[in-house]
Amino acid sequence: MLQTWRRRVEGHTTVEADGGVSGGFAEQVHAHVRALLEWFAKFNQPSSVDDMRATRRRVITAGYRGAKAPVFYMGTKLLLAVLAVAMVAMIPAKALGFPTATNLIIFYLLAATCAYYAPSIWLSQAIAHRQDALLRAIPDALDLMVVCVEAGLGLDQAIARVGEDVKQTHPVLGEELNVLALELRTGVQRQEALRNLAYRTDLEEVKNLVALLVQTDRFGTSIGQALRVHADSMRATRRLKAEELAAKLPVKLLLPLIFFIFPSMFVVTIGPAVIRMVRVLFPALAGH
Repeated sequence: MLQTWRRRVEGHTTVEADGGVSGGFAEQVHAHVRALLEWFAKFNQPSSVDDMRATRRRVITAGYRGAKAPVFYMGTKLLLAVLAVAMVAMIPAKALGFPTATNLIIFYLLAATCAYYAPSIWLSQAIAHRQDALLRAIPDALDLMVVCVEAGLGLDQAIARVGEDVKQTHPVLGEELNVLALELRTGVQRQEALRNLAYRTDLEEVKNLVALLVQTDRFGTSIGQALRVHADSMRATRRLKAEELAAKLPVKLLLPLIFFIFPSMFVVTIGPAVIRMVRVLFPALAGH
């Protein structure tokens, strides 16, 4: 009996050499979750090939490059919708104010809709965060690449070196450059690898950089000078965007000032005087 239980425990946990416990049970749970998401994804397929490509590109742009990442994404959307409906169904009718059948259906639809589109909102935020990190890191990486190229390294070696150097300070860009360097080492043509980078990031600035590198490679012009000019251009663009946001700030602050700040100031400054006037004038008027 003891040996039977021991075999069962050993089937769920594996003791590693460093004394840590690797959970075979956790791996089984992950496998069941993945299978569940794949099953739900069967009922939530994109309506067309273009929609499928767009979904896959959004998932890749967010940093998830697994072959089944789009499947898990679509399965998660439907699974959350089902769970939301189940949670609403578990709420007592008294807590909902004894709704009619029509109102109950509306509750179900609202819960399912919010839960279904929640992963889309989260994915959009992940894409925006990743793209913002790339925009902040690219000018510094281009400066390092200029130094490497002017020191005698080729473009492929410079990309690999910069990818290793920036992965601590700018992990998102370091990851993208490492993938680019890996594609170049495995024999992918440079132009194709650069276009893959533009596809993964889906940034206009990266597309312009890729076009610049492709033209530089084709016509044999100076890579270092082209990279330096492009880095300066990106910094100037970022500075202009910051100035634009600063110029929009007074307009955005107008409504909060009118509806929240000014009333509070009026209450604090004029309120005591109004109260005193009421206390003094009302008895005088009543006596008159």
